[in-house]
Amino acid sequence: MKKTLLLILILLSLQSCNNADAYMVFSEVPDLTMPDNGLRFKEIENYKNYKIVATHFVTDNSELRYILANKKAFIALSKEQPFPEGSILVNIAWSVKNMSTFKEALEADEIQQIDYSIKDSKQFSQNPGNWGYASFEKRNGNYQSSTGGTARCIACHNNAKETDFKFTTYQKMQ
Repeated sequence: MKKTLLLILILLSLQSCNNADAYMVFSEVPDLTMPDNGLRFKEIENYKNYKIVATHFVTDNSELRYILANKKAFIALSKEQPFPEGSILVNIAWSVKNMSTFKEALEADEIQQIDYSIKDSKQFSQNPGNWGYASFEKRNGNYQSSTGGTARCIACHNNAKETDFKFTTYQKMQ
């Protein structure tokens, strides 16, 4: 009986070590919902565990953006394959400031907003590429659902039809 119990404990320990969720770091995101499509900020509560796949500097509002991908999206990007159902890309937009230690350089300062898109052909069959969008802006230190809704996301991403309505390409480390 003791040997059986010990074997079960060992197997459970090994299973938890092999379980990717055992290492997940959850962010504390507010319980906000996009009013026009029902996507929740909590949907990406574990975004800190996603892989950074690209960075962009957007010149019209001087934002540095980090693009993160969940496992499904990361595999598709890294293999240059179409995004499968359940792919999630997160866009973290930061204001920038001059670095105090290297005056010629800019660095991320404060998060301005966190956006995400999710590929879901059931929930977003009416959207181009079956992508749903959410945008959470930071105002006065607190996140709020975007007042602009998702129509502006869809309109902008329509410009990237040839790349499955996404602007991001995987920036491989070489």
